[in-house]
Amino acid sequence: MKFSQYPIQTHRENPANARSAGAALLVRAGYMSHGGEILPLGELAIQRIQKLASDPSFISHLGLALFSGENEIYYPVEIGSTELLHCPTCGFASRFELAPVKKTVFSTEAPAVLEKVLTPDCPTIESLAVFLGLPQEKTAKALMFVRRSDEKFIFVVVRGDLTLSEAKLAAFVGEIRLAAEAEIRTVGAVPGYASPIGVKNALIVVDDLIPQSPNLVAGANEAGYHLKNVNCGRDYQPDLVADLTLAVAGDSCANCGAALEASKGWVLASGGRFDFEKILMALAETYHDEKGLTFPASATPFDVYLMQVPGKTMDTREPAENLYDQLTAAGLSVFFDDRDERAGVKFNDADLIGCPIRVTVGERGLQSGMVELKKRTSPENQPVALAEIAAKIKELF
Repeated sequence: MKFSQYPIQTHRENPANARSAGAALLVRAGYMSHGGEILPLGELAIQRIQKLASDPSFISHLGLALFSGENEIYYPVEIGSTELLHCPTCGFASRFELAPVKKTVFSTEAPAVLEKVLTPDCPTIESLAVFLGLPQEKTAKALMFVRRSDEKFIFVVVRGDLTLSEAKLAAFVGEIRLAAEAEIRTVGAVPGYASPIGVKNALIVVDDLIPQSPNLVAGANEAGYHLKNVNCGRDYQPDLVADLTLAVAGDSCANCGAALEASKGWVLASGGRFDFEKILMALAETYHDEKGLTFPASATPFDVYLMQVPGKTMDTREPAENLYDQLTAAGLSVFFDDRDERAGVKFNDADLIGCPIRVTVGERGLQSGMVELKKRTSPENQPVALAEIAAKIKELF
């Protein structure tokens, strides 16, 4: 492909709205617009990456620092839109709202007798724990929803010191919405003083820690009253027991018990489907230097950046054109910078765009039947005989 047929707009300065070095270089090199739209050069790079995806394990060979979850792959980056929790010991990672943890049982005491107690002005877990002089771990929190698909009432119970993950709940029961007060009262519960004891026509879903937490304080379904010593399985029967609570940094990894750490990132793959635009962005974050992008050969839009430097005493264009045809015929993907432009501009754009090999056709070399070959990540130029350049490039791949 020739520059004259496929003009690329490069920029000398970083865009003002760039959030990272990689993002800035994608814009400067013409892979992406200032507004984040993928441009034709970026589309070529993505097409190259898509070809690699015939092998589903290709992403692990790109040299990216990745986190792997149960069915997702993440690239950790500060500007990422997805909050993550990961284990630095075993490598497990997950989206924050879906991360499992190793939970701690608060007590193993024997079940005690159910007792109704007066608890005026205690509609929250915080006010209830203070009033009774108990830790929040000894309370049961009631949360109520309605399933969107069939309007089924969903009554959820988690331990009072933990936070429900609506994403985990939705994964088990389907899409949900908050229940209205009238809907709560219809099943026999009282807002602020609710428990699953005695409710009707509701799907009772409890966090997996609740059956292991004896003698909790829960609502009495009567304003101003709670029940002490509520035990799941004895006082009410759950329809579903599952991990429903949010994990936080510092919680124990469900796999190995080490402390989880928080980070942000991009989801590069989910359920076996790849986000190739995000993979391109991750490559830019990983592979760059002060001059531009340094993509690995497998992920660049072109194998070779071929440039011609105008001569003073001889024509360099025709040998460059011939070399372009020769390299293309050899099966190499070539971007031919055939502009009538200063050599310095071409060198800068070659570094910026980041093809793995640069070949320079200039007067001095041609006088000896040579051209200059330079690997993008090497500081040295290497003279190579014009007749041998195609074979030499293939050796490097």
